[in-house]
Amino acid sequence: MQVDIAYGPGTMRAELPERTMPLANAPRRTPKPVADLGVCVAEALANPIDMPPVGELVGPSSRVTIAFDDPTVLSFGPVRQTVIAELLRQIEAAGARRGNVTLVCANALHRKFRNEELARILGPELVREFGERLICHDAEDRENMVHLGKTSNGHDVEVNRLVAESDLTVYINAAHNRGFMGGWKSICVGLAGYQSIRHHHTPTGMTMSIEKNRMHKMLDEMGRVVESKIAGRIFKVDTILSNPFEVARIFAGSVDATRAKTMEVMRDLYPARRELAPEKYDVILYSVPAVSPYAVFSYMNPLLTLVSSGLGYVGGTVQALGKPGCTVVMVTPCPDVWDTVHHASYPDVWKNVLTETRDPWDIMERFAERYATDEGYIEKYRNEFAFHPVHGIMATYPLARLKHCGRVIVVGPESPEVVRHLGFEPVATVEEALGLAADLHGAYYSIGYVEHGVVAKN
Repeated sequence: MQVDIAYGPGTMRAELPERTMPLANAPRRTPKPVADLGVCVAEALANPIDMPPVGELVGPSSRVTIAFDDPTVLSFGPVRQTVIAELLRQIEAAGARRGNVTLVCANALHRKFRNEELARILGPELVREFGERLICHDAEDRENMVHLGKTSNGHDVEVNRLVAESDLTVYINAAHNRGFMGGWKSICVGLAGYQSIRHHHTPTGMTMSIEKNRMHKMLDEMGRVVESKIAGRIFKVDTILSNPFEVARIFAGSVDATRAKTMEVMRDLYPARRELAPEKYDVILYSVPAVSPYAVFSYMNPLLTLVSSGLGYVGGTVQALGKPGCTVVMVTPCPDVWDTVHHASYPDVWKNVLTETRDPWDIMERFAERYATDEGYIEKYRNEFAFHPVHGIMATYPLARLKHCGRVIVVGPESPEVVRHLGFEPVATVEEALGLAADLHGAYYSIGYVEHGVVAKN
């Protein structure tokens, strides 16, 4: 069988064995977009789940924080600005002052965003109106971070002071990706500091599972601490997209109730990854597109391409579909380019950490705290639009999948040395990669082709 595999801005033609199993890592169906977003938002806010409407939660002197997903959440339509506009209308109708409302981009350890970038997701009118009351979360602003205590399992809970002191905090989730987003992750990651985030952002701590999500179990425990320690209320708005520009469903209400409703929809849309195929394979083949949440308004680098996306977001099927010791074949040009403004610590991690070890647990133990406290890089995070320095360390954590797969072959890299830097094998064609796989697994190896970004097949 011949396939055209996504490769950079174009495609790469490849001939695969007839026994290749095409696998679609996609929802069972595409939910239909709502006919009128404004009406959908108004109805959701008028009928919240397990909470009173926003207008009943505020009064004339109320301090209100409206937080929203940062642009790394790939939701490009007007959902954030539409929800904010309706919230402001309800808040004013309840007698609260618009001037007591603060808008917060919940960027966690991601970089801060420029006003012109925020205007792309909020609209220029809100950016102009709110001025200094539109801020990006700063996890290193010690005066405005509050340690609320620890969970029963000893996990620190540290959040932005606005969450601790506002009478009402409304959080707008702009999209969901399986079971990864939403719930208490919004507050306890998006508006948290490294002391909290380090507990679940580990080589095996992050997961997209819809059922029995261990990361969200920990985040739920953190959420209980938040609720017990603050006087104000937290109200959630959760969005399910039809596509990156259009909304399919919106739920409003309590954190737990909106999470539960959202997971009902996710459960219906997405089969468990282990159910995508009747067997596991010797070889897993897929393309790595030049797209990452961490490259929004920027571009990819080798660490994002080969590890964060290649073994992380895009490689999420490797353990579910590959046999232990399987061969992973990635198709990507992987240019050797680095955005040293936004990804300031990434080249440092690439050159000085990955030359010493590729064991993510070892990386976390030896290097995470060093980068998390690096004053030079922290200055770049706080004032120069760089990702937090420890984010470059966390980008290595998908290397944990190397314990499951025996080897990684990269097809079509512009610089083979970039690939060898990680101990991966560079080749020119898919056919060459499959020849190497046959040497390891035998001539009749089984192969699953996970169709990420397929253009055509004949």
